[in-house]
Parts: sequence; C-alpha cells; structure tokens
Amino acid sequence: MSRLLIKHGRVVDPTQRLDEGLWVLVVDGKVARLAERIDDRDAEVLDATGLVVAPGFVDVHTHLREPGFEYKETVATGSAAAVAGGFTAVCCMPNTQPVNDNAAVTEFIRGRAVAAGLARVYPIGAVSKGLQGEELAEMGEMARAGAVAFSDDGKPVHNAYLMRRALEYAQLFGVPVVDHCEEPSLAAKGVMHEGAVATRLGLRGIPAASEEVMVARDVVLAELTGGRLHVAHVSTSGGLDRVREGKAKGIAVTCEVTPHHLALTDQAVADSEYDTDTKMNPPLRSPDHVAALLQGVQDGAVDCLATDHAPHHADEKVLEFDLAPFGIVGLETAVPVTYDLLVRRHKLPLRMFIALWSSNPARVFGLPGGSLKVGSPADITLLDLEARLTVNPDRFRSLSRNTPFAGQRLKGWPAATLVGGKAVWRRERR
Repeated sequence: MSRLLIKHGRVVDPTQRLDEGLWVLVVDGKVARLAERIDDRDAEVLDATGLVVAPGFVDVHTHLREPGFEYKETVATGSAAAVAGGFTAVCCMPNTQPVNDNAAVTEFIRGRAVAAGLARVYPIGAVSKGLQGEELAEMGEMARAGAVAFSDDGKPVHNAYLMRRALEYAQLFGVPVVDHCEEPSLAAKGVMHEGAVATRLGLRGIPAASEEVMVARDVVLAELTGGRLHVAHVSTSGGLDRVREGKAKGIAVTCEVTPHHLALTDQAVADSEYDTDTKMNPPLRSPDHVAALLQGVQDGAVDCLATDHAPHHADEKVLEFDLAPFGIVGLETAVPVTYDLLVRRHKLPLRMFIALWSSNPARVFGLPGGSLKVGSPADITLLDLEARLTVNPDRFRSLSRNTPFAGQRLKGWPAATLVGGKAVWRRERR
C-alpha cells in the first residue's frame, strides 16, 4: 500500500469550493483524506509550502503526432511535455498517419502512453475515415477501445449530413463530437486573419465569418440531433456568440479557447516580421475578437482552456509564411501564459482559473479526475504562483520548439505533477 502526504499546501478545488490550507493524504493512487493536519508516519512526505495544490490539469486538445510523424513528436515526448507543463492528462487528436479512425490505432496510442508512464493519454477518434469527410469512421469500435470523443480536427466536417450522423451516433457512447469550425470555401487558403494587418502585409486573409458560419451550422445540428457538440479553439466574437445562443436554448454545446488566441492578436505577425510561429489555424485575430474571448472566459461562456499543442519540425517552420504549416507547441507554456494574463492582469479568480484547466475539461469530456474529492484519482498539479521564469524553448521536453512566446518572462508556473499519486515531474525549486 503506497501512501503520500502532501503537507502545508494551499488546496484549491473548484468541485468542492475549497481554497484553504489543507494537507492531502493519498493512498494507493487515490485521494484518501483532506484535513488541516494529518498524522501518518508511514507516508512519504511532499512539502508543498508556498504552493497551490490543485486537481490535475487536463488538456482536451493536443497533437501527439504518433503514429506517422514521430520526427515532430511522439506519445512519450508529448507526455513528457505535458507533465512538465502541469498536465496530468491530455486528449490527442486523430490526424496521425495512419489516421486514428479504427480500434487498432486507438489501442496503439494507449499502449504507447502506458509504456511512457507519464501523463494519462486519451485518444480522440476520427469522425470520418481517413479524415476525408465522406464516410463515418468506425466510431463504435474506437469508443470500445478507449476513444473519449470524435473529431476530424485539422479539417472541418464540411458535409452537414455526415456531421449530423456523427452527432447522432456519438450519443450511443456518451461522448462529444469536437469540431474544427471553418467553412473551407470562405477560408480560401488564407494564412492569417482577414483585416487591416493582413492587407498591409500582403497576406491572404481568413475571415472571421469562416468560423462563425460553421459554428452556427453545427449548433443547429446539435439542436436537431440532441448530440453533444464541443467547438474547438473558438477564436471569434461571432463564433462565441453562436455558442452562447446555443447554451441559452439548452443545446448541448461547449467550447474551448487557446492561450495564444487570448494572449496575442494578428499584429503579432507584423511585429515578428512574418515569424511563422505566429501562424496557426484558426489564425490570431484582431483585438476586438480577443476582447470578446477574454470576456467569455470571465463570464463563463467559455467552458475550458486547451493548448492545441501542434508540434512541427524546425525545417518546416523556416519556410515562407505562405508555405509553412499552421500550429505552435503549447503544453509547456500554457499555464504561465494564461495565469499571467488572466489572473494577474485581468483579475480572474484563481479558483475559476483552475476550473478552466481541470474540473471543467474533465466534465466536458467525461474524464476521470478534475477533483480532489475523497476517492478521486490522485492526479494533482502543484503551482508556484510566485515563480517568475523566462520561456526557453531549448529546455522544452517536446521534440519541437515552435512557440511565439520564446523569451517572455512570465509569472505562475507548475512546480510538480502527480499522476495516480506518483510524482512524474518536479521543477527544481530555486
């Protein structure tokens, strides 16, 4: 019987409305007791003086690249990046090669995660075979193999009939359909947000309407089917408005926002002189959209935060802006970027911040964890809110370095990550 006693920490658990100094006893990988003081001479001790003890952070939108693109990332390196970023669990998207559109690939990913022994990895299965948007993938067998949601992320499900059937079929397994909301003919091979900055830079733009049209369509389909829709990486005020309207009507729609869409605007492309680490899809938007997303986080319209961790090899990102792939890494920067922005600058309550990374994503995707209630898995994130560190990509555990936050000095970093009561990563305390 393994026993761990976490002493002297500030326990913040949104599921129990806790924010107080408590000790936490973990027995055999589960939370066994919380109290002001616990005497257990047989337990290993973890001193959390000066740290916040929170439910383990969950990232519902990660690209681990394996199988097929191991030169960008593997399940093992992505898991290492996750725990170094304070994440005890990640949900990985299916745009691998071969695509995760069948049970064999789902089981392969889970096996790689078990072998790594770091973060919990929950595969997301493809909606359509080969991500081609023509025929439903084997959703049932993937669900039985451990898929926790379905998505063609990286591509929109452009066929409305197929999206309708996916929302209907996913209900049999009690999981959401996660949609990359982009109307392809409106996006028209754009490379950044359509607006004054794109015009000035001479780059083809992606209008906000390309997202808003697809969010509106899918909210209507969720109402029609009664299925659970989760809108990935909302980046526009109109997209968020459509989510709000759906929620107001009682439709089962949720959404996520990424750190980069909150912290950066399209001006970053100009300021960085076409740095391809500012190229992502959906693109960085104009300040009015960013302000709407920040408001949505503060008033609860946004259900959770998610990294959209998208690693690429350096050789791919040194191409011209038009030719370079979309996406940035995010697992190892997400917590300080969002803490510094949301809590320090915008005064978001700490308990709400922690909910956006822990209890809320666990609830939306129906995952274990997200709570420190007695009997819960002892997946725990320890935060050092006073730590002020500089983002250094050379120290990333990820295989890739494509981040727009390099060199930024941020406050509020993970200090340790526990999965099943085991410390799988600790930051050296200075």
